[in-house]
This record gives sequence, structure tokens and C-alpha cells, in this order.
Amino acid sequence: MAYNSYFKTLYGREFVAGQGLPVISTELDSVRTYQFEIQFEGLPLSRLSNAQDLTLAAKQVSNAGMKVEDIKVNRLNDTIYYPGQGSPEGELQVTFDHLYLKQTAPTLWDWFKSVYNPLTGDSVENSRPGGTNSPHFKANKLSVVYLDNKKVPFEVIEYYGVYPKSWTPAEVNYGTSEFHTITVNFRYDLMDVKRAR
Repeated sequence: MAYNSYFKTLYGREFVAGQGLPVISTELDSVRTYQFEIQFEGLPLSRLSNAQDLTLAAKQVSNAGMKVEDIKVNRLNDTIYYPGQGSPEGELQVTFDHLYLKQTAPTLWDWFKSVYNPLTGDSVENSRPGGTNSPHFKANKLSVVYLDNKKVPFEVIEYYGVYPKSWTPAEVNYGTSEFHTITVNFRYDLMDVKRAR
């Protein structure tokens, strides 16, 4: 007996019980945690590169969101809560694969040095090259782009007012065969979540 009302309509083929399995649609796959990329927009002008927009493959991105503090109001035996001050929840920690960074690894380090230069002790340069007065240590936006099974973006988490807070190379060890990584912690001011399609 052929079950053609469902499988014929959906997959364009007959499905006979006991004769193979129906075609499974990959559109039903869950969101996979390893299909993503990182995009930077409006990076400060680097001493090593004039690139202000970068798209990098990252190995790992930590969870970072927004939270609202509670305003607690007590009245006799009752306690009522109201939403209070909003703020970023934690820092965004990104682990980059050093093998794929090449020229962008020095760019990330150069960006960190615009926040704090360990050689000179200087911190936060207050103007861009050219004399304008806008702060030049923050990127306009860092986007974590989620990709579907066909590598097409479907959702984006955007972090605004981003600057690197720490830059840490991974441990080097003869006993491991993993690629070398660089971990950068980013501080951000605001965030938004958008559908990419």
C-alpha cells in the first residue's frame, strides 16, 4: 500500500511501507552550535591595516546577553518587583583559530593596544588619525551570524559599542595536536537580535 497523501506531496515520491525510509528534510534540523561566523563593522583604523570591516571564522563564542536589575518594593507582608536598570550580562569571549587569522591576528592585537598599550602604558587614544574627536577604540558593531544547513544566514545577534578587554594566546604544548587559538574578551554597551531573512 502506497502512502502518497503526505510523502508524495512533500517529497515528490511514493513511500511504500517496508521498502525504505522516507526522505528526511534538512529544514527540520535543529540550530547547530557550530555554524556561525563573526563580523566586525566600523573597526578603529589599525596601525597595521586600514580594514574597518572584518569577517572572521571563530572557534567558540561565549553566551552574553542583557539583563535588567530588580527594584524591590516591600509593603507589609507583600513584595513587589519592578524592572530597573538594564545592563550587559557578562563579556563576549571569542576564541579565534590562529591558523585562519594570519594578518587579522595582528589587527586584533593592534586594536587591543588602542585600548591599552603594554609597551608604553598609554590607554585609550582619544581621537582618530586625522584630527577628529570621536573615540577610536570602539567598533561600531560586532555581529554573531548564525548559519543554516546551507550556510545561509538566518539570525544575527548584534553587539554595539564593542572594544577588546583582553587578548590571550592559547597554551602551547607538544602533547596536543589542536590548532593554536587566540581568545579575546569584548565589552559591549548594547545588543539586538534580528532575523537575517
